Amino acid sequence: MRKKFIAGNWKMFTDLATAKKLTQEIVTLMAGNNKVDVAICPPFTYIQAVGEIVKGSNISLGAQNCFHEKEGAFTGEISPNMLADLGCKYVILGHSERRHKMGECDVTINKKVHAALASGLKVILCLGETLDERQANKTNDILKNQLDGSLAGVNKDNLDSLVLAYEPVWAIGTGHNATPQQAQDTHAFIRSWVSKHHGAETASKLIIQYGGSVKPDNAASLLHQADVDGGLIGGASLKADQFLGIIRAGM
Repeated sequence: MRKKFIAGNWKMFTDLATAKKLTQEIVTLMAGNNKVDVAICPPFTYIQAVGEIVKGSNISLGAQNCFHEKEGAFTGEISPNMLADLGCKYVILGHSERRHKMGECDVTINKKVHAALASGLKVILCLGETLDERQANKTNDILKNQLDGSLAGVNKDNLDSLVLAYEPVWAIGTGHNATPQQAQDTHAFIRSWVSKHHGAETASKLIIQYGGSVKPDNAASLLHQADVDGGLIGGASLKADQFLGIIRAGM
């Protein structure tokens, strides 16, 4: 049975004081809880401070993005090696906000995936369709294209360091979320793609998260679907009690 994995994506929120306070609250509330894997992904500027607080706890540290080179004249970019040096275990790649607001394509994301895996980071790779694409019944086609492109050249052995996160673009920060059945159907399709390309055993072990307006009151119905293995949580991860409520729903 796959262990649930809940990751908090803080996006471009918090300042240093609130980041430290929120982290300490989460660490305190999570003390002694090992039933669910948990990670928090603060802004780059607070990774070190947050990392110092989670050190020795059962909470992993992650980042929200990285560049595809180890180092070089790339002003403003952060390499996966730098994130690993700060103690990050995870990095989120291909988030819909990166794809649709920053113009990242599957080729770019694929380069980042390879670089992050090579640096020893675990990748949370995001996938998802827009409302227009869902209404046109193109969800599976979009997901297939994103999987084909973002995971090009990634072999079976690398999948141990990969988490997939299905996040319907129309449900992110909108207050709307996929129904439990919609989430299950989409997660099952993603797992079938992995099975087709890397084998049923590999697919059965792969963690696939759901992301998109997950709250404590809807988390259980989503997380108890057969192929939903956790959540990539945005706004609700910025409040310790809400984040813990979602974690508890996954137990």
